[in-house]
Amino acid sequence: MRILVMGGTWFLGKSVVDGALRRGWEVTTFNRGRSGRDAPGTEAVHGDRTSREDLQQLAVQGPWDAVIDTSSSELPPRDVRLAAQALRDRAARWVHISTVSVYAGWPHRTLTEDATLLDCPPDADETHGHTGADGSPTKYGFQKAGGERAIAESFDDRAVFLRPGVILGPGEYVGRLPWWLNRAHRGGRILAPAPAERCIQPVDVRDVAAFALDQAAVSDSGAYNIAHPEGISFGDFLEACLTSTEGAGRPVWVSPEVLAEYRVKQWTELPLWRTHDGVWSVDSSRAVAAGLTCRPLRETINDTSAWLRADGRPVDHTRWADHGIDPDKEAKILASFAS
Repeated sequence: MRILVMGGTWFLGKSVVDGALRRGWEVTTFNRGRSGRDAPGTEAVHGDRTSREDLQQLAVQGPWDAVIDTSSSELPPRDVRLAAQALRDRAARWVHISTVSVYAGWPHRTLTEDATLLDCPPDADETHGHTGADGSPTKYGFQKAGGERAIAESFDDRAVFLRPGVILGPGEYVGRLPWWLNRAHRGGRILAPAPAERCIQPVDVRDVAAFALDQAAVSDSGAYNIAHPEGISFGDFLEACLTSTEGAGRPVWVSPEVLAEYRVKQWTELPLWRTHDGVWSVDSSRAVAAGLTCRPLRETINDTSAWLRADGRPVDHTRWADHGIDPDKEAKILASFAS
């Protein structure tokens, strides 16, 4: 099996490369050579995927049995389309990492893969789309929907679309789980979003990578929602963070109404907290039937904690700074509740 990984040096891309090498596959990676080291054992090609000339130079390195695209999250559809057009005759299939945000009804209700997608043309630039007043739909979702259309235009029934919600694990660059682990380690009274029983469905980066590799090796096509089928309660999530960091903290569970009074931003100030009904009600049964296997999220938490203790450093990314509530704001809210 010979694959091309678009990206391949950090987080999901690195997990895909590591998994492919363990399977004995031949791996070519394509990236700018800026965000991480190329894995030993790969054929590394450096270039800019928004450059037609660089893509033409990449294409001559083929053919490949599959492309796995892990690096299009911040690209407009027209740039995704450029790569697909350059490689459509050099790869047998394309496995595209998309997002659950492409659905018009997300995150308000549970959606299957057959639900309506946001409308975005395959040649749209970065200005297309908008973010709603309540945070949905998102401009990001529009852009990713257009990216899917760009791939389908060139690969048709040779394309597979993986639509994860939240991906966590060692090497995470967004900063959601690392923030909670660092907060747990700091200890004390910890502002926590009630109810503690709320189930969340993040998936481990290594499990997403394994499923992407499985899909690269088969002839099926279509789309798959990627979410943990069992999930974990927020209470158990925080307890696992405290245990893995040996933190002496105690969660103080505060209602969404009170958090709203203090203008606590959902999704960022308290990472993974969002009150929309469908955000953590993602139907991943199609992916599970196709072989998606998700490890217990406690294992993800423990392994990420171990990575941080070993001086784990993600690539520099602007999204890291977006996550976590200011300690002074947290203390002000907690002061309203008896200890």
